[in-house]
Amino acid sequence: MGGPVSVNVIALDPVLEAGTRSALSGCPDVAVVGPDETAVVTVVIVDGVDDQVLDIVRMVRSAAHRPEIVVVATDMAQPEALHAITSGARGLLRRREASAARLTRAVLAAAGGDCTVPPDMLDGLLEAGARGRSPAGASLSERERAVLRMVADGQETDDIARTLSYSPRTVTSVVHDITQRYRLRNRAHAVAYAMRAGLL
Repeated sequence: MGGPVSVNVIALDPVLEAGTRSALSGCPDVAVVGPDETAVVTVVIVDGVDDQVLDIVRMVRSAAHRPEIVVVATDMAQPEALHAITSGARGLLRRREASAARLTRAVLAAAGGDCTVPPDMLDGLLEAGARGRSPAGASLSERERAVLRMVADGQETDDIARTLSYSPRTVTSVVHDITQRYRLRNRAHAVAYAMRAGLL
């Protein structure tokens, strides 16, 4: 990316908002902006993910500049996580796990078009999806599942390639094939769709 990623913070608790802004300000890769300024990523900090929070996610996402959204919640179960992703969130973190480094990583991943989900939550979402029903004729190969799992964990293409012993071009091709096959917009949409449809 060219310069620092502009990010703003939405929180009902002003102390929590100030603390988060301060933590993000310590990273040279992000530039914290005010609530009235245009941001590439918006961090939404909440206690739990309910209908009101999902409405906030949808409202922020529908702004003219369409910022990416990272949701940080005190409590977040698998169904709420899936609802947050399908409502437009690119990143999910539990508050207790949201160190400055992890939050920054989630912000940068969201800005780059990737989706970040805590690994244990992802495993639960994948297991729940496996018990659900897939659309008729829809399936993913083991290679596609492995790549999507790592995409969902916020891994970059080069990291996925190294871990799975593929070339970066193969990883890009796998993601492209999935998005084309299911007519999806991008990597995050592919992860959300695969979870929702029980393909992973």
